[in-house]
Amino acid sequence: MEHGAGETRVAGEKRDGRQDRWSKHNEQRRRQIIDAAIEAIEASEPAADVQVQQIASRAGLSRTVVYRHFEDRADLDRAVQQAILDGLWSELIPAITLDGTAPEIIQRVIGTYVRWARAHPALHLAADHDIDGGNDGPFQQGMEQLAGRISTIVGTAVVALGATPSEEEAEALDPLIYGLVGAVFGAVRRWLTRPGERLEAETLERLTAQSIWYVIDGHARGFGIELDPDMPLDTVLSEGILAG
Repeated sequence: MEHGAGETRVAGEKRDGRQDRWSKHNEQRRRQIIDAAIEAIEASEPAADVQVQQIASRAGLSRTVVYRHFEDRADLDRAVQQAILDGLWSELIPAITLDGTAPEIIQRVIGTYVRWARAHPALHLAADHDIDGGNDGPFQQGMEQLAGRISTIVGTAVVALGATPSEEEAEALDPLIYGLVGAVFGAVRRWLTRPGERLEAETLERLTAQSIWYVIDGHARGFGIELDPDMPLDTVLSEGILAG
């Protein structure tokens, strides 16, 4: 009886091992296809229609094999979008820190995004559209996470500087920040797709950062806070220093 139980356990372990190897193989193959799709998009003109056959050829596979790993084209597109955005967020999120003055922080975050978009215009346009016609795609989810992170930082700063926003003002913080994030993404989207001569990226960074600073500074004044644009923000927050 004990010998039989041992055989069952060994057989189960062998099956689990095979399943683990198969799952790893499938994940590696999915990654191979997604990487090939990103390469195909980068090699094409922005907004070009990249065919599954192009992706399969770059991956060294057949279309049939591609569709073994994705339910349909929309499933593949969602996975590719998520991978593109993961790459963007991995660069953008570390830039959102309290190092530097408020204008410098804004410039750093926006500059990181604009430089990524300039380097990867086709990827930006591929990620920045809704596949299913809803409002919960990877791009939308990423924007919400980014806006939430910034909203938390701004909310903490408001409290640290001794402001006492009303309940209504505190509640409005989330949609206002989301609107600012959306405005930046919208400006860059228009910059990438507008026909004719394109504005220099450095100029777009500077003007967009200034616009965001003016909005934040204006709202801060509304809360009774006068931010010193020349003082590091972590110093302002740690010491509760207000200008004027």
